[in-house]
Amino acid sequence: MKTIVLVVMDGVGETSEELGNMVKAATTPTLDSLKETCPWCTIKAHGTAVGLPSDDDMGNSEVGHNALGCGQVYSQGAKLVNESIESGAVYESDTWKKLIGAVSTNAGTLHFLGLLSDGNVHSNIRHLLAMMKKAAQEGVRKERIHILLDGRDVPATSALTYAEQLNETIEELTKEGIDVKIASGGGRMQITMDRYQANWPMVKAGWDTHVHGRGRQFPDVVTAIETLRAETGAIDQDLPAFVIAENGKPVGAMEDGDSVILFNFRGDRALEISMAFDGDGSFDKFNRGIMPKVNFAGMLEYDGDLKIPGQYLVNPPQIRETLTELLIANGIKEYAVSETQKYGHVTYFWNGNRSEKFSEELEDYCEIPSDVRSFDECPWMKGTEIADKVIEAIRTGEYGFIRCNFPNGDMVGHTGNLQATEIAVESVDLELLRIKKACEEAGCILIVTADHGNSDQMLEKNKKGLIEVRTAHSLNPVPFIIYDKDERHELKAGSFGLANVAPTAAELFGIKPYDSWEESMLL
Repeated sequence: MKTIVLVVMDGVGETSEELGNMVKAATTPTLDSLKETCPWCTIKAHGTAVGLPSDDDMGNSEVGHNALGCGQVYSQGAKLVNESIESGAVYESDTWKKLIGAVSTNAGTLHFLGLLSDGNVHSNIRHLLAMMKKAAQEGVRKERIHILLDGRDVPATSALTYAEQLNETIEELTKEGIDVKIASGGGRMQITMDRYQANWPMVKAGWDTHVHGRGRQFPDVVTAIETLRAETGAIDQDLPAFVIAENGKPVGAMEDGDSVILFNFRGDRALEISMAFDGDGSFDKFNRGIMPKVNFAGMLEYDGDLKIPGQYLVNPPQIRETLTELLIANGIKEYAVSETQKYGHVTYFWNGNRSEKFSEELEDYCEIPSDVRSFDECPWMKGTEIADKVIEAIRTGEYGFIRCNFPNGDMVGHTGNLQATEIAVESVDLELLRIKKACEEAGCILIVTADHGNSDQMLEKNKKGLIEVRTAHSLNPVPFIIYDKDERHELKAGSFGLANVAPTAAELFGIKPYDSWEESMLL
């Protein structure tokens, strides 16, 4: 049985379009050679192929790694929440009733905190607007909205569009006698939405802004966004924090007895702020100041093993029968490695939203700390170190399945810096060559794919026909390549997605897949 080495080139999609296609612009001799000489195809990495509501929905790293790791398609994030809100099930949950009841009886404030966009990757503004209206119908008289600006999963400077939608609902509720205001905000890459505990000061900045109302004050959200854009030249995701105030007093500082709903449904960038709200006196990541006693809940349970947060509105998908479970049942030892930015993707998300290992004996993980800096300043990121660890794992002969993630194409792509993204893609190609050579020496099978597109579409025409920078994921498919120096593994014709990767790996191992899985792509 040969060792399989799976390389996930995060954010590297496949398209013949040239506009803003930094994958095509980059010099990639390794990828080019693999495509010329090996069986390969493109597979879907967005929409219904990864459990999202429609094929208009961009894929993301979380649902992508879920699908890669479990061989099945589960209803995910937006789809789960959509179904719950449309059916009204979310309003029947004990958590919703508790939070609404608390502020209805004591005339407290219901706070909503989350990413204000319809990107459907971390959140959807429609969920927020629906809950605002329902809360008012159920007797909540005071609501405050704390918004994080996107510009990453949606056009880079679209924040005012979403602010206008939010203000329309605020005006409706205000006419009904409800006290509703936007209270605070800031760019998602500046405050609150850190992940993998890489930058706790970023979370503290959000905490101080949302909870305590500390920060630069503005009379309204439009003034805040327009002023900060003019002063900094930054796109939405990088705008500094702001606080809305009246007569020098913040309109939405949180107080004892208030309720708080974090309406993001994606877990990675919701975990740390949830830990801050849920943490007891032993919380030591930053000084929370005088902490108000609030009832806090997330849209979903962002980590099922760590039980974060303690209260949530919609149950997450219960992913079972993953590739890791199948390999462990057959005694195959695994190795997973990435840098901090995508470490959780090759571990937690890969294993079906599970923090703990299925087997301490048969699973080894390696996290390489990411630099805390803008990724376009160092577009090679930790690619060399990741490749070093993969090659080291190959040479031990200890592992049957080795997986890694190179975050460059995604993380640098999100900055909107085209030149840096071209370098990022080239850096991954260089490290891929090193891994390919190690596979040749050890007689391993190399599988190369991606979890979604991003660096393949970094420019787009807006409604006025003008070309602008695109920082969101693309809807393009991703490559799937199999390299084996000893044997050519032909692929079937057909339409496949990320969930077909695990069954293909199982067939390469000669292992019977779970009945719940999609089909293998091998001919």
